[in-house]
Amino acid sequence: MANLSGVVQQLKQERDRVEKQLSGLNAALAAFVGVYRGIQPARRRGKKSSAAKHQAPVAAQKVKQSAKAKSRVTKPKRTMSLAARRKIASAQRARWAARKAEQKKSA
Repeated sequence: MANLSGVVQQLKQERDRVEKQLSGLNAALAAFVGVYRGIQPARRRGKKSSAAKHQAPVAAQKVKQSAKAKSRVTKPKRTMSLAARRKIASAQRARWAARKAEQKKSA
């Protein structure tokens, strides 16, 4: 029996040694997996704001634009008198006649 108890003692020692080696291997694997997995540090992202916060500047801009549109003063449309239009038309006809005469002269 003494021999059997010695064998059991050796088996327990062998089991402890193998457990130590396995724990070391597990630690090494965990370290390698962390390094080679390509883990990137977490990026910091800006705080997200609500839709209402996005709409506030848009609404302010619309108010600003509508106020600007209301403040515009439109000039009254300038109309030309019938006499002035006839005077311009006759001057234009005279220019056309002069040009035609020049073309006939040169041809």
